[in-house]
Amino acid sequence: MARHLPPLNALRFFEAAARHRSFIRAAEELHVTPAAVSQQIKLLEDHLGVALFNRGKTLVLNESAHDALHLVSDAFDQLERAMLRVRSGSIAGPLTISTPPVFAARWLIPRLNDFYLRYPDVEVHLLATRRIVDFSMEEVDMAIRFSSDPHPGLSVERLMPEWIVAVATPELAASIKTPADLLHADLIEDDWHIMRGTFPEWKTWLAGLGVVDAPLNVRRFGDADLAIQAAVNGLGVTLAWHSLVQNDLGSGRLVQILGHNIASDLSYQLVMPRNKSMLNKVAAFRAWLFEQAADPAAC
Repeated sequence: MARHLPPLNALRFFEAAARHRSFIRAAEELHVTPAAVSQQIKLLEDHLGVALFNRGKTLVLNESAHDALHLVSDAFDQLERAMLRVRSGSIAGPLTISTPPVFAARWLIPRLNDFYLRYPDVEVHLLATRRIVDFSMEEVDMAIRFSSDPHPGLSVERLMPEWIVAVATPELAASIKTPADLLHADLIEDDWHIMRGTFPEWKTWLAGLGVVDAPLNVRRFGDADLAIQAAVNGLGVTLAWHSLVQNDLGSGRLVQILGHNIASDLSYQLVMPRNKSMLNKVAAFRAWLFEQAADPAAC
């Protein structure tokens, strides 16, 4: 059923003027001129076909306007409470994010305090898992996925590209001037990504630099986080996704050796149901996430 309401902006001016019994004080509250208040009151009176005030040295409400003031004030109070509930419901409360464990540990968590400082009312719940969550079955707001695949029916945005670098501690890196020097170093491999076929073995990486059919001293670890931590502790040189060692490179715990990069078709994607993007807490985290991804110094 259609509502038969007067102009709501004019009604807001009436409520302020009637409450203060003054156009001047209403104008101060609404940050407009007294003339603008008078104009809106006249608009409302023309719409209703009645005079609302007896104008003189002070404003005096007529009887029907006086009775209506309490209802109008209550209505605006309820409207304000409703908008606060909408804002609270879309900002406050848990924001559940699915992310690969190694990305959470090595890239996201070191930056997360900056988000908490900006949005103290948002509780971030990280669901660190390698599996692909089902948005239709799980209470998850968004996911960060390392993939090149499309995700039909979902909003998908490319967060940042990825490439592979060779890194070591500064002390170990000082002894590596050429690819052949790696034949005398301990080399660390990330078995998880190698087994998935998304990551080269050392022999493949070295072949691209002209070092072939040579014996290698390889130390194997079960995932990228362990391999990188082993390199940080001086156990050898490792190949790593650049994003996962970005903080270590920035702090000087690790340095890149030889300057040889391998580009990847894979990238980090921000994935979510389209209706989730309308939530303020989701929009806030999305904007913050892209800001962090664009700033290599942020950590």
